[in-house]
Amino acid sequence: MAKIRSLLTAMVAGVAALSGTAKAQSVAAPAATGANAQYVNAPIMKQIPNAPRPTGHCGIFETCASTKIGLGRGDFMIRLSGVGVLPQDRDSKVSLNGTHLNGTHISTTNQAMPELTLEYFITDNLSVDLIATSTRHEVAGVGGDLASTVGSHKTDVGSAWVLPPTLTFAWHFRPHKRFNPYVGVGATAMWFHSMHASNAALPAGLGNLTKLNSGFTGGPSVNVGFDYQLVGNWFFNADVKQMFVRMHAWAQNQNESVRVKAHESLDPTVVSAGIAYRF
Repeated sequence: MAKIRSLLTAMVAGVAALSGTAKAQSVAAPAATGANAQYVNAPIMKQIPNAPRPTGHCGIFETCASTKIGLGRGDFMIRLSGVGVLPQDRDSKVSLNGTHLNGTHISTTNQAMPELTLEYFITDNLSVDLIATSTRHEVAGVGGDLASTVGSHKTDVGSAWVLPPTLTFAWHFRPHKRFNPYVGVGATAMWFHSMHASNAALPAGLGNLTKLNSGFTGGPSVNVGFDYQLVGNWFFNADVKQMFVRMHAWAQNQNESVRVKAHESLDPTVVSAGIAYRF
């Protein structure tokens, strides 16, 4: 019995000694050294940090992740185009001192010039634009009674510069797409300026045509075209407008004893192609 009691006492003493040693090691563990030190002492991360965002900005001729594809509400564009103005001269009424000249019509030359367009998107589909350009045209009276009176098939009347600002509302069929066709309706106002008479000789000693004037006019217009996104905020545009405008003009000799008056349906077709930048 005494032996058993001694054995139990020795076992309890051994367990207590082992527990004290483990506690001492956990409180004062020696610092790790060598290649494994960075792993033993590394702090525990509670959250993985986000990847750093790329710095810098998108270049003017680059399509980046932040570049909006296509056109839509709130976009504003400036477009520079080459434009061809092609008067149709559909219907002419020419008179000499109040007498109608049968068979005489007005011929107006074609012209090409640069054109500036400002466009704003009211909604994703609806935009409003304003075009501004000025073109110079030569005007002549051709055939009929005028040719018989003057003795020449074609009589040069003079030249004029035309300023036709046109406001158009267009409906775009594919907003936020690279290729975006549209149709539109609008109105054109037409001013004639810097007018010069041809100084053409008149028969029977009536002098020359030295004065040329024209009234302000305007009319509706329709158009069709498309925008195509090239790169970044740069777009290519092609457009065809049909304007319905009449011209009222008159030419006179120096003492105004001769007055040639014309009412002409110019109805110009305006064809343009150019590059636009979106802001």
